[in-house]
Amino acid sequence: MIEVYIDGASAGNPGPSGAGIFMNYKNGQVERHSIYLGEMSNHEAEYMALIHALTICVENGIRAASFRTDSKLIDDAVEKRFVKKEKYKSLHENAMRLIDQLDLFFMKWIPSNQNKNADELARLAIRKNQQT
Repeated sequence: MIEVYIDGASAGNPGPSGAGIFMNYKNGQVERHSIYLGEMSNHEAEYMALIHALTICVENGIRAASFRTDSKLIDDAVEKRFVKKEKYKSLHENAMRLIDQLDLFFMKWIPSNQNKNADELARLAIRKNQQT
């Protein structure tokens, strides 16, 4: 089973946003993804980080994944398989479709100080875009 740490960040709310994904394989291999997302809210960036990470798993044939997030919104919505706000419904449905393609999926909330790798990758995506 792979461990996947995800985070979304926005410079403003909404503002330029990035997704950070840190993947830790059992064999000690790690994968880092820093993805610029354009203008969106922080919560949208969190969802996009989840969707990008799930897409990477599905496209690479990963069947079992344990995700970590410091976003209570994402953790609660995934656990309940429900989101209240209309603006997040399509993002949530997209994430649920991807989750359902995995054999095993776990989501765990962690404090932000345990999610530094993903956070830095999300912020790096924003910084790289602002330099161009």
